[in-house]
Amino acid sequence: MTDYETRRLENIKRNQALIKQLGINNVKQETSTSKRPPPKKRKLSPSAARPTRVSARIASTERPIYNDEPSIINDTSKSARRGGAKKVQSVTADAVEVKAQSPPPDLEEIRKGWSSWESVALPPTRDEDGTFHFEGHPTFLPNKSPAEMLAEGAFGGSYYRPLYSKSLRTTIEDDWKELPAEWLQDLSVEKHLTSPDYDPEINKFRVKCGQSIEEWEAAGWINHAYDVRGWFQWYTRFWLGRRCDDDDRQIGRWERCVGERGRWRRMLLKKYLQAGVKTVADEGVDEEEVSPVMHQTCHQWAWEVRQQPLDEAWAGHL
Repeated sequence: MTDYETRRLENIKRNQALIKQLGINNVKQETSTSKRPPPKKRKLSPSAARPTRVSARIASTERPIYNDEPSIINDTSKSARRGGAKKVQSVTADAVEVKAQSPPPDLEEIRKGWSSWESVALPPTRDEDGTFHFEGHPTFLPNKSPAEMLAEGAFGGSYYRPLYSKSLRTTIEDDWKELPAEWLQDLSVEKHLTSPDYDPEINKFRVKCGQSIEEWEAAGWINHAYDVRGWFQWYTRFWLGRRCDDDDRQIGRWERCVGERGRWRRMLLKKYLQAGVKTVADEGVDEEEVSPVMHQTCHQWAWEVRQQPLDEAWAGHL
């Protein structure tokens, strides 16, 4: 054994004796064997988490919520039937609570703005494919007029029903009277415009789709200064020649829904491809084979499938 190994063994023995003398092994054993309660885990709320290194001013401000376009909702689904009654009840309770508040001080000025506009633009022209063209707005190309939409059936006959606005804290009614008489000559106002209940049988494709005006308002899609009922009301006034600062936003919404690259339009055309349907024959025939909900949604955005877009979809231009 070398001198190094001899000294190493002596050091080990000396350290073991010292440890035994101090009782360190006993303390370690007691510590390891004693039962200690597990540390409590603190629950962190995801909504409360904030990024590090932000100023107090930024951290104290409310984060903006960016809303997308309305989703397609078929209320005949099982989930809608299960939760329908509960949802209606909660909305009613909220409405009762808000009604106790007084209207905003500028309500009368807002109301005047809805009807004080003057027509400043010419009516649109219509090409041989049935597409409308509005001067100065080359990307806005609907192929259904407001009158056609109402006559064929849209919004379950309830678009112009008395509407309570939570934001304005007032009820809007009778604004259907601004529509031209020729649009209404073959319609029942009570059945096709102001029905308090949504009736899918009124719709062209006999299905319910979309969200209510109250939901649109809650999501932030309504600009109360111009059109308290939303996009279709804007479309009727735009058609009649009104021009306003909200036009670009509303046209942009239309483009994102059913414009050339609109998502509802593309989804519907894909349904045609999946079903193997290559021809838009007599209107109302092929549609029953291809998503009625999608068709009704596009119809309520003033667009329906025509042969040229379908041919382009089959050619791979989708």
